[in-house]
Amino acid sequence: MAPEDDARPHAATPSSLRLPGILLGAGLGGFVDGILLHQILQWHHLLSSTDHDRIGVRYYDPRTVPGLEMNTVWDGFFHALCWVLVLAGLAVLYGRVTHERRAVWTSRVLWGWVLSGWGLFNIVEGLLNHQILGIHHVRSGEHQAWWDAGFLVLGVLLVTAGHLLRRGGRPFDPSAPRGAARAAGGRA
Repeated sequence: MAPEDDARPHAATPSSLRLPGILLGAGLGGFVDGILLHQILQWHHLLSSTDHDRIGVRYYDPRTVPGLEMNTVWDGFFHALCWVLVLAGLAVLYGRVTHERRAVWTSRVLWGWVLSGWGLFNIVEGLLNHQILGIHHVRSGEHQAWWDAGFLVLGVLLVTAGHLLRRGGRPFDPSAPRGAARAAGGRA
């Protein structure tokens, strides 16, 4: 590593955007899951399959008012976690990027990491909640294994798309003098 690299600790290199991008992607991906699948389509709630789970969580039938109330509470905890992930991602990004923030927000590298974070959310949530714990499925019923598999495939596709998007991006040094990135013809 060159000595001048040590003098620029806030450079928004692809690796410095990794953590905030993954946190933002996981949080935003969780919001898409919760808003679309839990609330709009009402295909499942966080504890909607605990009558067949693998850990012994009490079943709260979402087709009853008390069951829907309890599932809604747990959906709220899930959304609170998503909110914390987004806030953490923003805080880490803000702490690492000191100048030229607009260039970082338009960065292929950052958005590639966001897509990867969303994909990682799908993979972890799909494996943990759908497969290992069995507390809910994307869409319960006759074809639930296919819906769950599709959720995992979407996660892999998002991680792959994020990788391809990042690969085409360029590192960007927000600690460089203003306008230096544009003058050099580079945009991260």
